[in-house]
Amino acid sequence: MYSSSAVSSRSFKVTPWSSRYLSRGRLSNLVSIMSPNPDSVVTKVFSVRDLNDWLDSPSATQNRPVNSLWNEKMCDIILANNKPRGTAMLDQLAGKKPLFTCVIGVTETAKIPGISAAGENPEITDYTPPADVELLQLGKCKCIPGVPVTPDGIPTPALITMSALKLADIATLVVSAGLKIKPYVPFVELGGCPGRDIRTGRALDNAEEVMNRARIGGENLSKTVDYLVIGESIPGGTTTALSVLLAMGVDAKGKVSSSMPLNPHELKIKTAEEALKAAGIKAGEFAHDPIKAVSTVGDPMQPALAGLVIGAAKNVPVIMAGGTQMAAVLAVVNASNPDVLDNVAVGTTRWIVDDKTADITGLIAEIADVPVLAADLDFSDSTFDGLKAYEAGVVKEGVGCGGASMSAMLKSNGKITKDVLLKEIENNYKQLVGST
Repeated sequence: MYSSSAVSSRSFKVTPWSSRYLSRGRLSNLVSIMSPNPDSVVTKVFSVRDLNDWLDSPSATQNRPVNSLWNEKMCDIILANNKPRGTAMLDQLAGKKPLFTCVIGVTETAKIPGISAAGENPEITDYTPPADVELLQLGKCKCIPGVPVTPDGIPTPALITMSALKLADIATLVVSAGLKIKPYVPFVELGGCPGRDIRTGRALDNAEEVMNRARIGGENLSKTVDYLVIGESIPGGTTTALSVLLAMGVDAKGKVSSSMPLNPHELKIKTAEEALKAAGIKAGEFAHDPIKAVSTVGDPMQPALAGLVIGAAKNVPVIMAGGTQMAAVLAVVNASNPDVLDNVAVGTTRWIVDDKTADITGLIAEIADVPVLAADLDFSDSTFDGLKAYEAGVVKEGVGCGGASMSAMLKSNGKITKDVLLKEIENNYKQLVGST
């Protein structure tokens, strides 16, 4: 067997990737690098010269698994929790063909003042989801002039998603869970209705029907690609996520994120508690009844996305692309069909993982043992103030931008980095938004 004692770090040739292991004194990891196949056995004791020659050989470069390059990151992807399963999934998906699916819907909850920044003002949030997916597929919006912006003028994260999908040539499918304004692009209609204000205690009418249709759709989509990345666009989604999580017994108060730098936790908690009261239920009452949870205090995106995950993850890996909204969807999936979760990960952005006003890893861990992965996007060096604002906690995630960015990196085997992606985002920003 190979012995790490045969190698001296002092005389070992330092390469960009071998030095990471040597500098940390982790020579034992060289065995797995030299022998990516877990079933193979290294029987030769390598001299330093032999090892150097092997490291520089085409065989080492071509056969080395992509995630062997990193300890905690694969390319520019952060493993935020459950690192063994996260690493295994990244290794499995590298170089594979994904389909990006975006579930869109609206809820009257988004029109509560102060709840959402996904629109210039609360009354036009009905236009945000269709405009987002128009941007993804057309490169421009048709149902509104310009692109969706926050009240401060910061552009939609669909700009990031569009850039990633375009760079990696990834196909996109739009799924309508319940809209008031239809997009000017093809979409799959699940027959859902726009969500009512959750403070009515009767948010949705046909959640079970929508989830069943989505499940069938997910099963069929899984036969066409190697894996699915499923994102969402629904203003007000973190507030409805909070209410569903509370209804299902998850300790979520003060843990959901926000599209605004100052997370309005008090308003969200007040809204969610009013919703539970109106529904006549106590926290945790629907822990084992996800359909009732989303029907009373949820939004149309939740059963639709959950159904897609349940259907697709039976056959292929699924990345649930979003922020803390995905915790509510995960809770629905876990209560409906927990067996599929071995094939599921949550994919988000660094801004969500680093958000001190929320706790995505804690929420996910409370629900199920699935990996949380994050695209390590960084706009601090951008030439545009509208993009730099993301570093100040504005927007953070949406339209599956984290999962889309990761899938672009994975499909390209790391050739699309966060720096390459930023250049594409800036080019598209300049064309669509302007020079500021």
